[in-house]
Amino acid sequence: MTATQQATSPRSLTELLDILEEAPDGKKVTVAEMLRHIGDRSFTPLILAISVIVVSPISGIPTVPTFSALLLLTIGVQGLARRDHLWLPGFLMRRQIPAERLHGAINWLRKPCAWIDRHSRPRLRILTEGAPRVFAFAVCTFLPLVWPPLELLPMFTSVGAFAIALIAFGLLTHDGLYTLLGYSVIGAGAGVTTWFLL
Repeated sequence: MTATQQATSPRSLTELLDILEEAPDGKKVTVAEMLRHIGDRSFTPLILAISVIVVSPISGIPTVPTFSALLLLTIGVQGLARRDHLWLPGFLMRRQIPAERLHGAINWLRKPCAWIDRHSRPRLRILTEGAPRVFAFAVCTFLPLVWPPLELLPMFTSVGAFAIALIAFGLLTHDGLYTLLGYSVIGAGAGVTTWFLL
């Protein structure tokens, strides 16, 4: 199943939240509805949208981290393959979350996202172009593979999602500083997780 491109890619986190807020048409919102609003050619914004949602309290809903990891992997692999349009199987497109939970998460994210937008500008572009961009996109694609074993620890998946959101935001805005911050969060999160599990 392929979604129809109907939207312009967001240029900031605030624009992304505005798009997500428009997506629900009823009591629940499906992945297909979000995809229609963001667009099926917008691989980086889609990764950013999913990771931002997982940063929010929604990550505490059972199976959300595992499902989000599968979604990010599916999107990321197609992005790395440079597909023109995203394809998702029906069972992913039909996945739902309560619209009320989504709106609550968006409201929870408004202030921190606005702060990040205000402090973003094109810089360290070398980290967001060419081979470094491909590497960063690959990190966003494969890092979620560690989430399913950690699903009982939502805080850890939220930290991973935060790192992916920073990297994806850096790629979207050509702000390499945020990409670096994302790598730093991954390093710190790996250290804390290792200490916690040992």
